[in-house]
Amino acid sequence: MEPHALTLTNLRLSTTCSTKFPRYHTHRNTPNPRKFNVQASKGSSKPVSDGLQKDPKKDLSRMLRTDAAIKGIARKANSRKYTQLWPKPVLEALDEAIRENHWETALKIFGLLRKQHWYDARCQTYTKLLMMLGKCRQPEQASLLFEIMLSEGLRPTVDVYTALLSAYGKSGFLDKALSTLDDMKLVSECTPDIYTYSILINCCTKFYRFDLIGRILAEMSYLGIECSIVTYNTIIDGYGKAEMFELMENTLMDMIESGSYLPDVFTLNTFVGAYGNSGQIKKMEKWYDEFQLMGIRPDIKTFNILIKSYGKAGMYEKMRSVMDYMEKRFFSPTIVTFNTVIEVFGKAGNIEKMDEYFRKMKHRGMKPNPITYCSLVRAYGKAGLITKVDSILRQVKNSDVIPDTPFFNCIISAYGQAGDVTKMSELFLEMKERECKPDNITFATMIQAYNGQGMTEAAENIANKMIASKKITGIALCLILSNDSITLLLSEKLL
Repeated sequence: MEPHALTLTNLRLSTTCSTKFPRYHTHRNTPNPRKFNVQASKGSSKPVSDGLQKDPKKDLSRMLRTDAAIKGIARKANSRKYTQLWPKPVLEALDEAIRENHWETALKIFGLLRKQHWYDARCQTYTKLLMMLGKCRQPEQASLLFEIMLSEGLRPTVDVYTALLSAYGKSGFLDKALSTLDDMKLVSECTPDIYTYSILINCCTKFYRFDLIGRILAEMSYLGIECSIVTYNTIIDGYGKAEMFELMENTLMDMIESGSYLPDVFTLNTFVGAYGNSGQIKKMEKWYDEFQLMGIRPDIKTFNILIKSYGKAGMYEKMRSVMDYMEKRFFSPTIVTFNTVIEVFGKAGNIEKMDEYFRKMKHRGMKPNPITYCSLVRAYGKAGLITKVDSILRQVKNSDVIPDTPFFNCIISAYGQAGDVTKMSELFLEMKERECKPDNITFATMIQAYNGQGMTEAAENIANKMIASKKITGIALCLILSNDSITLLLSEKLL
């Protein structure tokens, strides 16, 4: 559960900055921009819709043309000869690449953009790119992009520094994030604000660097920057996920005593989720009542958290009572609600109840999604009901559901456990045909299945491929438990 969406989208991105400053400013511990081998973007927002109804066929035609144009621009980005392209297709291609988090394509298109005779360097463009690189966990590229911006004579804004700090922080480079904060404070008219500090605190909680939070809060206090409700909720959420309950409750008291901000439904959900997830049902119920007394009303997320917590604790009657309460209070169960109940009964091995709620879900007109099917397949596979797994696979193929990697992992695992390595291999090929990338779990599952059938050569082939592609992380234990010869093979290859 996230306390509030911590993004830069709602900061000051409307600011168009082409303010230049003397040619170069050296940023601490960053490489020479000339070594930046994949260049990066300039963006423009799409025109706002006039709200009129449009012909869907025309919309589809326009989208197809736009998609083709974007692909064409992406191809041109690999060439050096295009310097007089029309602005619209280039900027649209860049925006689309950023939106889809295709960072390599975005950086190539930005390199193409910078060659155009009409190009004008803007901080807004760099901010968007840095935000994208942060989401994609590409701190090195973010650092190089920042140096490119400085080489163009742009003066970094608060947004630019905040996006750079976020790119470092989201990748766990908290020392570099703090160093960026220090650099930011040295630039005139570039004082960190509450958004900057909230993002930094969020990164600290994500990587369990709670030792830094006190220092950051002290600095904010010194600068006269008050915590916002997002800041408080971020800290509370971090402590809750780390099961540091005393500090979580102390932060709530600080929030109330500040008088500026009062707890909200996000705070309620954090408390309920933290205690519920740790199995402390009494504490969960106590704090649920406390927030009610504060006048904070639950939402659908609260009820979903309660259902999951009761289900995890095996308290099925209470889980059912929450659903009855929702019905009486006109809270319609969502797909998350049904997925939660289906998962709970599936993990408990209660196939009958799981199927009952799956039917209820469909009777309400709700379309199952990959998460629903994952829970069903996992439960059927564990129970050895391979015919039901076949049925789910047919349903997925006849629906508009797009299977993702976790779904393929579940269904490959189910057939692997059943010893049907032929079907498992077919699904693996289908996975690649659908451009759904296998991960460590996929390969580890297949290795275990092959070993279980005595097919050690097939298992070793997969292990070799993983070693060659450096996809060994996270599966060592699986391999050790699976087969001693695979362990020996890995030891020889990796030493």
